[in-house]
Amino acid sequence: MSNPRFDVLCIGNAIVDVLARVENQFLEKHQLAKGMMRLIDEQTAEDLFAAMGPATVISGGSAGNTAAGIASFGGRSAYFGKIKQDQMGELFGHDLRAQGVHFDSARAIDGPATARSFILVTPDGERTMNTYLGACVNLTVADIVPEIVADSAVTYMEGYLWDRPEAKEAFVKAAAIAREAGRKTAITLSDSFCVDRHRDSFLDLIRNQIDIVFANEAEITSLYQTQDFSQALELAAGDCEIAVLTRSEKGCVVVSGDELFTVPAHPIEKLVDATGAGDLFAAGFLYGFTHGKPLDHCAKLGALAAAEVISHIGARPEVNLADHAKAHGLM
Repeated sequence: MSNPRFDVLCIGNAIVDVLARVENQFLEKHQLAKGMMRLIDEQTAEDLFAAMGPATVISGGSAGNTAAGIASFGGRSAYFGKIKQDQMGELFGHDLRAQGVHFDSARAIDGPATARSFILVTPDGERTMNTYLGACVNLTVADIVPEIVADSAVTYMEGYLWDRPEAKEAFVKAAAIAREAGRKTAITLSDSFCVDRHRDSFLDLIRNQIDIVFANEAEITSLYQTQDFSQALELAAGDCEIAVLTRSEKGCVVVSGDELFTVPAHPIEKLVDATGAGDLFAAGFLYGFTHGKPLDHCAKLGALAAAEVISHIGARPEVNLADHAKAHGLM
């Protein structure tokens, strides 16, 4: 098998993040469930934007954040995602390419606007997401470039794609191409509500087409319909080659066959904004994995990247992660 052109191809919803600090009362007033993600229509998006006050606008999207993180480590990452040919779409593409990610997906000329996620950050650093999906839901099999999939060591996909049949079809096609080329596949389960909506098909996918599963504690216990993390861990170990399970301040657990590693969270001075923690953890882990590092070392790189991103507003790293890892003796 030839050496791949890319370490990781990330496929996901191309979304521009609009971040604002709010008090808990703001969530109560607008009847928002703290810490969760909900889908909203364009009118609700406009109303929320008007109500939320000063905001930071930056390109985001779960898999886009992961691709940017891998590039910051010095990895070679590519991205598939759907944007419109509009101002927000220009911002998204510019940010991603400026961070060193290969992004050449065709832009929609008509139809809904580029997606936006309104991320409300409360004083405790917790984020509540309200997402207008817009153009990103129009990702189809036509946006999957087989040559890039086959030339990527790992194809990594976000579970949010499962909400639309066309995107799901694209997701499945990419996984099939990757496996046929002898490459690895990975998925992040994205959100416990997302897992609730697609539990059976997620399980089928994980058991048959996915090598590496990323999930937090809420997502993995939801997947296996248990309150017992240890039981969920055991079941995950039986269903996939590698399960990477994050537990916020408790760190993470990585299980592969008979091997199990527990890695603590990297210490931080203050939690500012939890947005992107899981995305950047996956970036560090996948960078390490595609560079031949042991699984526990991969998890340490993930923990380092997650700690960096939660120490400031926004879901993209503000430092060069390769230099950051070197300073902590991890590269």
